[in-house]
Amino acid sequence: MKFYRENWYSIGGVLFVILTFYMGLCENNFSHVQVILIYSFMALLVHQFEEYVCPGGFPGIFNIAVNEEKQVPDRYPLNANLSMIINVFIAYPFYIIAIFFPNLFWLGIAQVLFGTYQIIIHGVVINRKLKNIYNPGLASAVFLHLPIAIYYCRYVSINHLASTGDFIIGVVVSILFALISIAVPIRLLRNRNSKYPFIESRMYRYAKEKVLKIKNS
Repeated sequence: MKFYRENWYSIGGVLFVILTFYMGLCENNFSHVQVILIYSFMALLVHQFEEYVCPGGFPGIFNIAVNEEKQVPDRYPLNANLSMIINVFIAYPFYIIAIFFPNLFWLGIAQVLFGTYQIIIHGVVINRKLKNIYNPGLASAVFLHLPIAIYYCRYVSINHLASTGDFIIGVVVSILFALISIAVPIRLLRNRNSKYPFIESRMYRYAKEKVLKIKNS
């Protein structure tokens, strides 16, 4: 588990590559709605890889720049174990269930919309804290999550697959899931004495100097 805890984002990158080849060869095995939802899941894998690996540095940015933690920023409020729980054991099932139940269009709408909320988090909240125009996670949110969400919503709308009720429920579920999957776990599981700190190579990558300046101010 220790290996996976410290490498789930890189393993997710490998999974993305595997899915890329698989979809290229076997896309016809799925309905078009499922294909869109699979690409949405793949966008999630890219988003996580961008945050933690290339360019990486999200843990330091989130804990120090966003939450202004200076005492134990390598483990509070976000720590390595909590990060794995949120991004893998909560987010993965949410995305995958929608793929297996493509006729639950409200669930598909919730799935694709959830990714677009990252634009608010990365493009507004974090950029204002860092005083930057970019931070790890923003590119995938803008160039993958957003267009996939627009395409999915347009497709199910013009083909009369989703009703107005589906869109209303989907929006509500996506907002509730954002709270349940991110805000609630961090609130309940944050611990300054956590035994699962981030390793330094994951803490400080993109905007390292700026993050360290905030930490030492």
